[in-house]
Amino acid sequence: MAFNAGAYRASAPRGAPGLRFTVYAILAVTLMVLDRRGGWLDRVHYYMDAAVYPIQLAVSSPSRAWHWTSDTLAARDSLEARNAALTARNRELTLRTQRFEALQLENAQLRGLKAALPPVAERWLVAEVVNVELNSQRQRMLLNRGAHNGVFRNQAVLDAAGVLGQTISVSPWGADVILVTDPESGTPVEIERTGVRTIAVGTGDANSLALPYLPTNADVKSGDLLVTSGLGGVYPQGYPVARITEVRHDAVQPLAQITATPLARIDAVREVTLVWFQADLPAAPARDGATGNPALQPQNTPPLEPLPPVSIPRLKSPPPQPPATRDGVPGAPNPQLQPQAQPPATGSQPGPRAPARPAPAKAG
Repeated sequence: MAFNAGAYRASAPRGAPGLRFTVYAILAVTLMVLDRRGGWLDRVHYYMDAAVYPIQLAVSSPSRAWHWTSDTLAARDSLEARNAALTARNRELTLRTQRFEALQLENAQLRGLKAALPPVAERWLVAEVVNVELNSQRQRMLLNRGAHNGVFRNQAVLDAAGVLGQTISVSPWGADVILVTDPESGTPVEIERTGVRTIAVGTGDANSLALPYLPTNADVKSGDLLVTSGLGGVYPQGYPVARITEVRHDAVQPLAQITATPLARIDAVREVTLVWFQADLPAAPARDGATGNPALQPQNTPPLEPLPPVSIPRLKSPPPQPPATRDGVPGAPNPQLQPQAQPPATGSQPGPRAPARPAPAKAG
């Protein structure tokens, strides 16, 4: 017992929990302030995407290798027939494009223009699909083009048939795309036949879009084409998005139940197109809340200087007049100020009778 008593030593007191909480809270607030001002988390996310991209590429490599092998081992006759068909189609499209350009120049000359207007798309870049995630909660796509190729956030992504989506995250060598069918995606569209503008919302299905903001009396028909409206700052006006397949009206609900099918081949696409648009054209998407050509917008005018105060003279009330008098006697009514008696009216109203005179006495 003595040995144990001599060997016993009091342990150092631990730090109070309140001190740790205060230190961690101060550190968390400091990190939030620095991230708010300098965007540290975006930078960390940028480098984490760069580090994870090789892993994603390695995971998707077996499927890509299988597709490459199946395409390589295809029959020679089928490849030659396909090549001949594509060559004929390319020749036909080339001739049609040349004809369209000639008609465009002729139309411009007839209107008195010196040159035809340039297209909305300034340039484009073809990207391959590395990975696709299609489920009821997420409709995303990973591309093999990133910031090293000039790709930026909120960039339009198209395929040969229509709009696919837009980029939401960009790494040095890759980009994540949110598809138009994602439940968190909303695409500003308009009905080509009527020009009615609305928003196409993703439903979590690669073959379905919803239009939940149109009233029951809206002029919508099955088969109408939905094109981009040019609002939202991502897509220009006039690009095809979907085609309406079902329209249901319920007398109880104020909004119609409309379903559309995307034109893009979301579940079968392998190559997509990243597009850059010219910002100085009227059909280009509006950014930062501005619409139209900024050169034609009214400039900010300086505020008008306040006018000097103007003093308005107060009108003086007239002095009180003494009461009217008659013959110098105050308080007596003045006959000139009294209303005059009106003459008796002629007609059906009888006039005032004269006082009766006494009859003369008869002589005796």
